[in-house]
Order: sequence, then C-alpha cells, then structure tokens
Amino acid sequence: MVQTPSGGAGNGAAAAGTGLMSIGAVLSVLREEFPEVTISKIRFLESEGLIEPQRTPSGYRKFDAGDVERLGHVLRMQRDHYLPLKVIREHLDAMERGEVVHLPALGRPGDGDTGQEPTTEGPTAARIGRGRLLAAAGIDERVLAEWESYGLLAPVEDGMYDAESVTLAGLITELGRFGIEPRHLRAMKAAADREAGLVDQVVAPLRRHRNPQTRAHAQARTKELAGLTVKLHAALVQAALGIRLP
Repeated sequence: MVQTPSGGAGNGAAAAGTGLMSIGAVLSVLREEFPEVTISKIRFLESEGLIEPQRTPSGYRKFDAGDVERLGHVLRMQRDHYLPLKVIREHLDAMERGEVVHLPALGRPGDGDTGQEPTTEGPTAARIGRGRLLAAAGIDERVLAEWESYGLLAPVEDGMYDAESVTLAGLITELGRFGIEPRHLRAMKAAADREAGLVDQVVAPLRRHRNPQTRAHAQARTKELAGLTVKLHAALVQAALGIRLP
C-alpha cells in the first residue's frame, strides 16, 4: 500500500474504517482535499491502471482504504508536481518496492521551468511553462492552441499556467475520448463564468472590508461557495440525464 502524508484523503479513508466504499463515497472523501475531482476522473485513473478497485457481481466498483490513499497520492502528485501519469505510475511502483522517491520541486512564478527549489518567502500558487503543460496533458501545440481559441485554457501571466490548467487539460482530454470537441464546451465555459461571477458577487463585500481578518475570510468563503456550486452543477446534470451514478 502506498503511504500518504497525514491529512487529506488519507485521513478520510481511515475514518471510513475497513469497509469497502462506493465510488460516490470515495468522491466525497477526496473532495475534502481535491474539490475539482470527479467520478469521471476516478474512472479514468482506473482505466490507466493506477488503481484496481474490486467489483461486485453486478459490476459496481468497491474501493478499500488503500485504493483511496493511492488515489489521493496520484492526485497530489498531479496537483503539486504536474507529473504525467506514466511517471506517477513509476513513482508508485518504486514506493511499493520500498524505494525512496524524490519528486521534482516547482519553481515560484517567474522562475520558469528550472525545477529549482521554491523560496520560503511565503505561499504562492505554482506555475508551469507551456512545454510542461503540454507534457503533463499529453497534447501538442495544435491541440492547446485550439483549446485556447475557445477560451477553455489561458496562461495566467508571462506565458505561465497554473495548477487548474493541468486539471482542465485532463478533463478536456477525457471528454474528447467520447467525441466531445472543444467547440462543444463553449457553453460549459460560459456557464462556469456565470457561476464564478455569482460567487464573486457574494464574496466581494468581504474582500473590500476594512478588517484584515474579514478580507482573509473571503478566500475561505470563496472555496466553500465554489465547492457547493460544483456539487449543485453535478447534481443538476445527473438529474437532467435521469441517472444515478454508482
């Protein structure tokens, strides 16, 4: 079993005890640390051989605590180190053999893709260059340019991309497997922008408050509202399709 640092998905799995969990229960555990994760993402990681959940006679997936820990580790390596799945699989295999694994550190904004250790002046969002985004997503320049032309992805500053860009690239790629093209996703992007605008409208008074503690609380409130919005959006889509996911 791959051991993960304390906190996050590892603690959620431990709290679930030794019983097996449905994919929906696993999603709830993982979203404590990874609010952007989806059932589709979990299924994709399974299809890539990164996890092997048990199956009931009727075909439903059942995950144990080790599966959830492994999923948390995979998602953490993608989020914090932007590693492609092939490299993540190699790291996990090495860890299961008891080998010491050293992961690459990300530079601070402006450092480019040097891979140098980040400084300790304060917390900053990780940034990666265009080349590393292409490698992490497994796409070429033509595909990325098409995504950007539809407003699905965009560099944040100085040609650098943030962690959300890697997540978005993975999801767009997964949808492409079903024949859903970037042009089909414009409506989803527009809906997301409207939802973000609504959240921003609610949180804006906190950001403008004279009390520093109140302004700091705005970020936590934004994350909370974003998580609720994502859950509502998913529930509305499932209701519209008349399905219940296992």
